[in-house]
Amino acid sequence: MNNSTSHPATELLKSLISISSFSGEEKGTADLIQEYLESKGLQVNRLGNNCWVSTEIKSNRPTILLNSHHDTVKPGIGWNTNPFDPLVENGKIIGLGANDAGASVVSLLHVFLTLREKEQSYNLIFLASAEEENSGKNGVASVLPIMPKIDLAIVGEPTEMHPAVAEKGLMVVDFLVKGESGHAAREEGVNAIYLAMKELEKIADLSFDKVSEWLGKVKVTPTIIEAGKQHNVIPDLCKLVLDVRTTDQYTNEEVLEILRSKLKGELTPRSTRLNPSGIDVSHPVVKRLIEMGRVPYGSPTLSDQSLMNFPSVKLGPGYSGRSHTANEFIFEREITEGIEMYLSLLDQLSI
Repeated sequence: MNNSTSHPATELLKSLISISSFSGEEKGTADLIQEYLESKGLQVNRLGNNCWVSTEIKSNRPTILLNSHHDTVKPGIGWNTNPFDPLVENGKIIGLGANDAGASVVSLLHVFLTLREKEQSYNLIFLASAEEENSGKNGVASVLPIMPKIDLAIVGEPTEMHPAVAEKGLMVVDFLVKGESGHAAREEGVNAIYLAMKELEKIADLSFDKVSEWLGKVKVTPTIIEAGKQHNVIPDLCKLVLDVRTTDQYTNEEVLEILRSKLKGELTPRSTRLNPSGIDVSHPVVKRLIEMGRVPYGSPTLSDQSLMNFPSVKLGPGYSGRSHTANEFIFEREITEGIEMYLSLLDQLSI
């Protein structure tokens, strides 16, 4: 491993990569982050594998949250190196979680360390959260209820430091279509498969009135279908699974009610908590980013923004297309440039 890097953020990233931190199994990286912050003289709050620190919280000031996650997916096939042995090569740091979202974690952490030394017009919290990759309940969702009121969040994910001002939500919906059983050799029963085919046609033709400027249309996709138990019995049930990608024009609950009004059958969401998110481009943080030459866009990928009911923007070093791929990497310069850009954005920001 090449140890030529000099910025402490890149050194911390290499240490994080070397510790396995699959979703729900992040104790090692949480311990490292806690120890690192404590070495800077900070009092660290800890809940499960979530760690956070803050400046003095003053009730007459707005609060900005800097958040990114330190869990990773499991490595897939195709790695040319050990995913847990960070390799520095031609200006790249190669390793599992380097891009998603280790670079954001270490960048935002060091941004917090710098900004806490300066007087700002806002309170500041840095949160390294767990279980983002599996949308787990022991991640950011467990921490937000015990935090002060948040007025703005910067959610660190690989966006090439362009602001994602809207993000699609997700609902997985179980759809049960009921018929009547009968013998396949006689004119008996009501075949649930035929009934489901009619509902699938409706789904294919679904149109939602409101279209998002950033995310386009709500998308409903059947992904699993199951019916029948033996060849000579008319199936009385057909089970489908719908993958529903929502936009900032609707809440998940609103989309669910529209589906129930248009489809015949039982629609049961596995969860409605992963909501779409968005922030107005007139918000001071977006305006400053545009002034800095950054380009707002709508993100199709899910993040911890889906669990935040306050204004947030997704912004971080790295490229989303590298996430969850073999030989994942981040350029060292992306980290140092990201830190500089975060500081230019946040220093003396008024919200």
